[in-house]
Amino acid sequence: MTLRLDEPAGLGALTSAAADHDVVVNASGVEDVAIRAACADVPFVDISATGAYLDALTEFDTEATTVCGAGLAPGLTTVLVRSLDNRPGDDVDVAIMLGSGEDHGAAAVAWTAGLVGREIYSPSDGERVLNYRERRGFDFADGRRTCLRADFPDHVLAGRPHGFRVRSYLTLDDRLSTAGLALVGRLPVLRPVLTRAPHRGGDRWRILVRNRRTGRQAAAHGNGQSSTTGELVAQAVVAVAQSPSSGPVTMADLTTAEHLCTTPGVSAISVD
Repeated sequence: MTLRLDEPAGLGALTSAAADHDVVVNASGVEDVAIRAACADVPFVDISATGAYLDALTEFDTEATTVCGAGLAPGLTTVLVRSLDNRPGDDVDVAIMLGSGEDHGAAAVAWTAGLVGREIYSPSDGERVLNYRERRGFDFADGRRTCLRADFPDHVLAGRPHGFRVRSYLTLDDRLSTAGLALVGRLPVLRPVLTRAPHRGGDRWRILVRNRRTGRQAAAHGNGQSSTTGELVAQAVVAVAQSPSSGPVTMADLTTAEHLCTTPGVSAISVD
C-alpha cells in the first residue's frame, strides 16, 4: 500500500497497517518522530543516521522497542564501540570508509551532501564542529587513510549515555573522491557537485574503532554498503520481534560483534 507520510491521513493509515504487523521498519528516508508516534505500540526499527532525529527517537515515550540507527553506520559501529569496554571520560574514534563506486540511493546521497556546511549535532567535545573540516589519519588494514570528521551519530547513541566521547570520521575508498569531499566541506557553495559526481572506486567498506586511552581497536570490513545495511536491519527486525518491549535501544543492545561475523556482506570482524 502507498502511504503519504507528510499527511495526517497517511499517518492514520500507517497506524492501522502497523497494528497488523510485528515490526515496522522506517526505510523511507523521512525523519519525523510523528512516524514513530503513528505506530507507537508496535516495535520500530529506523535506519536513519541523523543524530538530532535519533536523539529525539530515544526520548519517545513507549514501552515498545525502538531501534535507533540500525545498519552499518550507525548500527555495526555502535556494536564495535560497545565491544571495547570503554570507561567514562574515554575518547573513542570511529573511522568509516565507504565505497564511493557503489551506486547508492538518492536518500543516501542527499544525506551525505546535506552535511556540507552544517555543524555536527551536539558534539561530544562540546565545541562547534563543521562537517568535513577536521582531518585525522587512521591505519586501516590496507593502509593509512585521511578521514574527515562527520556527523554520524555514535556520539549520541553510544558515547553520551555512558559518559565517554566519540568522534566519527568518514573517508571514501577512492582518495580523489575524499579530497573532493574535503574541498566541498571548505567551500559549501560546491555542494551540488556531490550529487553529480561520478562513482569512482569500488563497493568495499571498512570500519575502525579505537580507544585513545587503551589503544584497543575493533575493526570490520566487507563489500556492498547498501546490501550489508539491509542484512543488518533484517537481523535487528528478528531481534526486536523476540524482545518487543525494551524501549529505545541501539544495535549494541541487540547483538554482539561475534554474532555479526556471519552476516552476509561482512568479511571479518576483529576486536584487539
